[in-house]
Amino acid sequence: MKLILTEKPSVAKNIADALKIRTKQDGYFEGQDYVITWAFGHLLQLYDAKDYEEKMKIWKMENFPFLPTSFQYKVKSNPKNREKSDPGAAKQFKTIQRLMNRRDVTEIISACDYDREGQIIGDSIIYHKGTNKSVKRLLLNEWTEEEVLNGLQNLELNDKLRPLQDAGVSRQWADWLIGINLTSVATLKYQKGRGKALNIGRVIMPTLKIIYDRDKEIERFKPEDYFKLQATFETTNAEKYSGIYKEKQKEQFEQKAYLTEIQSSLAEKKAKIIKKEKNHKREYPPFLFNLTNLQGYITSKYSGWTSDKVLKVAQSLYEKKYITYPRTSSIALDESLVSKAAHVLSKVKTDYPFQEEIQFKKSQRVFNNQKVESHSAIIPTYVKPKSLSPDEQKVYSAIKNRFVMQFMPLFEYEETIIETKILGVELKGHFFSKGKVVLKEGWKKVEKMETKESLLPNVQLDEIVSVVKGNVTTHQTMPPKPHTEKTLLKVMETCGRHIKEDEEEVEEVLSGFSIGTPATRADTIKKLKDVGYIQTNKKTLTCTSLGKELVETFPIPQLFNLTFTGKLEKALYDMEKQQVTKQQFLSFIYKFTKESVEKIKAGQDQIIQQVEAKSSSSTDVLGKCPICQHPVIEGKKGFGCSNWKNGCKFVIWKNDKFLQTMKKKPTKTMVKNLLKDQVVYVKGLTSKNGNKFNAKLSYEKNKENDYFSWKMDF
Repeated sequence: MKLILTEKPSVAKNIADALKIRTKQDGYFEGQDYVITWAFGHLLQLYDAKDYEEKMKIWKMENFPFLPTSFQYKVKSNPKNREKSDPGAAKQFKTIQRLMNRRDVTEIISACDYDREGQIIGDSIIYHKGTNKSVKRLLLNEWTEEEVLNGLQNLELNDKLRPLQDAGVSRQWADWLIGINLTSVATLKYQKGRGKALNIGRVIMPTLKIIYDRDKEIERFKPEDYFKLQATFETTNAEKYSGIYKEKQKEQFEQKAYLTEIQSSLAEKKAKIIKKEKNHKREYPPFLFNLTNLQGYITSKYSGWTSDKVLKVAQSLYEKKYITYPRTSSIALDESLVSKAAHVLSKVKTDYPFQEEIQFKKSQRVFNNQKVESHSAIIPTYVKPKSLSPDEQKVYSAIKNRFVMQFMPLFEYEETIIETKILGVELKGHFFSKGKVVLKEGWKKVEKMETKESLLPNVQLDEIVSVVKGNVTTHQTMPPKPHTEKTLLKVMETCGRHIKEDEEEVEEVLSGFSIGTPATRADTIKKLKDVGYIQTNKKTLTCTSLGKELVETFPIPQLFNLTFTGKLEKALYDMEKQQVTKQQFLSFIYKFTKESVEKIKAGQDQIIQQVEAKSSSSTDVLGKCPICQHPVIEGKKGFGCSNWKNGCKFVIWKNDKFLQTMKKKPTKTMVKNLLKDQVVYVKGLTSKNGNKFNAKLSYEKNKENDYFSWKMDF
């Protein structure tokens, strides 16, 4: 009997389905040859500092730096009470241990995700109490039946993955050492009052600095005026076209008077076509998606999306067998996947009305081992979804479309450039006109991308045309744009090197040199928002005053430095390749942590976060409960009766489903007026058709039970 351990229940179900195992027990599936069980991600976590020593229960400056000589693990804490283990995790961990110890189980197979985190999830569980049984590794890029059965016939010895485990453990221990020590000492040093701690981390700090630097660029920017001269010309056939005045390719001028003088000299002048170029151009589709590009594409295309949400939806599609492994940094496919990709294309191309144009071909742009790390780019699998949620449909369609584009004809267009010289006046420059004609829509047809055609009249070389008018226009230099999740992810991916913000694709990521990994960057951005260091306005990201003060006060500049952070991530990457040892990396982290703590302690005292005592406004009485007349107050999740402990059920939830259907949330003022007058006039409600309307709402007790329902009156 072989025991398979997966990272999540959904993956265990996929493997059970592939093996035709139907018998499900409490916490596992069991068949004739295999038992399949699962974790819930990280079942085990590192000890907290207080688990090592009693004195660490209280944060005192003299207790830091705290540097354990070895690290220990425990069942992960209950999120509602960190003093206790999570009951579900504890139960599942016992189930796994019992299955591992069964006499008929002779081999253990780790089927956790094939990456750094997946490796330590499986290894931390399997080796927690040691085992003398053979441990193998199932390394898959997707969970389709075909891949699962093939993978089980080609298992690797888990010992071969020791470098991956070393990198995973080193990352985990480094983040613990830096996070626990610097968070504690910084909070003691820079925060007044008890409450939410400052959050200091190896990845969060340089990411904050990227946003801070862009905010500063915008703040320091001083707009400057510049001017352009455009002329309109007319041919002998009465066709018109326009051109921009350039001198040595320069078309922006600082002096308006200079262009105004040229403009005045154009009146009633003739001009001559002195150059005409026609170029047939071809454009390739953007590369296949890696996680960063997928997150950037979705967050910039759809409002309300975050990179964290994109990852969660993609992970769901992966676990449902519809796409390949999403947490990848690769933009090409391994060359061994040629026949598989052809099979997938034959399945998905039937969704398109122009499928005769979709032709499989092997190209180095798509199949290239030099551009593949441990996982290939994200593509669909041969399993086509029968039903998807709207969010899943957006992400799946993007991945499928990007895959299909690779096998469509190139986008082709003809570009014409005309150079026009004014006759009868000596000018340093000429007027340039550019036109484009689409010849073949090609891959742009997949997403119905519109390409504007700017047509020029069919003029000939040396043809004489008339100047109709000249126009000097005023422009202003624009500041850099605030970062969005798309642009921030790009900078994190390459530590700001060789990247243009408007670039849709990056041909090559510097191997391992990045801030975080594809799997962790979205979580880092989310954490920055959660801890109050950055804020969002529609799609843009900016620093809060707390984030700004932290950057300007925290005295460890290396943690803000992209190159420093990139080198740490590169060291972990090189550890996976056995080019850096775990001992070398951790000895540096211990030394860095110790020196950083001492520097913070010796630095100048400065309060950057004032934690106020809980405001009495949180217990403001909004009115009397319509059931028991006790005060109604605001809670974390709703506005409810303060007598709830004695059974009063009056509450208006902040995520009230009825109000949500009209895109409204209850407010303090709304609840106050409702309790006072039994009715409240609400403006700006949204109908199913998207139209705005106003209405009177009342909140009335149901006759058949103790709950309340909304009534609407126009």
